[in-house]
Amino acid sequence: MNNDIIQGKWKQLTGEVQKHWGKLTDDQLAEIDGDREKLIGQIQENYGVVRDEAEEQVKQFEDKMAA
Repeated sequence: MNNDIIQGKWKQLTGEVQKHWGKLTDDQLAEIDGDREKLIGQIQENYGVVRDEAEEQVKQFEDKMAA
């Protein structure tokens, strides 16, 4: 799943994103609006992880959603 697909399906994916990263607020999800880089940044901020870890989490999520 690439960034275009995330952006295109963002409205449908927000529920799954919220389940996966429960610390993300509705306001944060609205701000992210399908932008992969913003999602990674919010995961880093909310969960206190380094960028590589946040990117890996997003990649795993993308793989799960593509399956």
